[in-house]
Amino acid sequence: MSTAAPRTAGPDHLWSVDEHLDDILATVRPLEPIELNLLDAQGCVLVEDITVPVSLPPFDNSSMDGYAVRVADIAGASEQYPAALEVVGDVAAGQADLLHVGPGQAARIMTGAPLPPGAETVVPVEWTDGGLGEGPATGMRARSLAPEGATGLVNVYRPAGARAHVRAKGSDVRAGDRALEAGTVLGPPQISLLAAIGRGTVRVRPRPRVVVLSTGSELVQPDEELRPGQIYDSNSFALTAAARDAGAIAYRVGAVADDAATLRDTIEDQLVRADLMVTTGGVSVGAYDVVKEALSYAADEDEPGSGVDFRRLAMQPGKPQGFGSIGPDHTPLLALPGNPVSSYVSFELFVRPAIRTLMGLTDVHRPRVRAELTAGRALTSPKGRRQFLRGRCADGTVTPVGGAGSHLVAALAQANALIVVPEDTESVPPGTEVEVVLLG
Repeated sequence: MSTAAPRTAGPDHLWSVDEHLDDILATVRPLEPIELNLLDAQGCVLVEDITVPVSLPPFDNSSMDGYAVRVADIAGASEQYPAALEVVGDVAAGQADLLHVGPGQAARIMTGAPLPPGAETVVPVEWTDGGLGEGPATGMRARSLAPEGATGLVNVYRPAGARAHVRAKGSDVRAGDRALEAGTVLGPPQISLLAAIGRGTVRVRPRPRVVVLSTGSELVQPDEELRPGQIYDSNSFALTAAARDAGAIAYRVGAVADDAATLRDTIEDQLVRADLMVTTGGVSVGAYDVVKEALSYAADEDEPGSGVDFRRLAMQPGKPQGFGSIGPDHTPLLALPGNPVSSYVSFELFVRPAIRTLMGLTDVHRPRVRAELTAGRALTSPKGRRQFLRGRCADGTVTPVGGAGSHLVAALAQANALIVVPEDTESVPPGTEVEVVLLG
């Protein structure tokens, strides 16, 4: 949760991208740790080192189906002169009472079963006759020739060295080793390891709950009929999916009409399930920019330290932005512009790092690389604005996708990167090495 009000500047101040991001990251704080069951902890960040309480595997066990034997008993075994051993019983996975393998004996063993006392190695069943004795229909004969107490005879056709096909106790991890470090994001392999060492719960920072809502009376839900002047609401779907991709538990709220009272009520209702709120639309200077009107209440005397600051940023797309905290718990809120590309670029630059900070991660940004610009003509950019253009990056090169318009959703769907044009650059000719934000 946020702990302090964002710093503010005069209404005419043009914020840089870095100033706005620094303000967000200085305000947002990691969520408090909680204890969760393993499957509920998937995607969460560990807050403690995990020490192995028991070695893996916890005992010597067979990596093959075969026979547990003594090395000396099968030395020199061959197809012509097999080693004939008496089978004293079976050893199955999970078996506690183990029989003893003495000279001239073998125990039939299953994969994962503990190596029985006296045995020194495991012979795969493919190196034997499977306990059938000599010749094709001799299983009955083998059993009839077996010594008293044995279950049959097995012929071994190849020798094996000591501890062949044996998984040694502690060969994966040993008791006392550090299994996982604090700061690790728990995916399926990490959860598997935790279960394997007997941990049923783990202490983590929970995945942040992000509520996404879009504003605009012109917005219609997909599958509904479009009427004149209406468009489908794509922003709330895009940003909800992006929040989930960032690691959050995201809730999408249907589009809210251009009515400040309705929007205010909706936001207040959603605060109960939000660690972070994201709105899209209604943040510029239009007559119906209701997000500003609806959130003006948040800075009253009953909620000290809260409030939402609406700003102009020196960037394209995404010049109008809002950031602050609302409600009794000072829930962080980021207000993004309504044009689809503007809202998505703003999410990647500002909301995603906020989500990753709430998770307790130290590396909160998308990776950035340098790539050679391949384009039919030079890229142009307004002076004094940091521009983010959609691009396709591969093999050390990046190619612009679509135009600069902030409404071009189709081009955004083809992009896997953002091309960064600095504030002091007005033209970027083909062949120039540029900074690229990788989105994939």
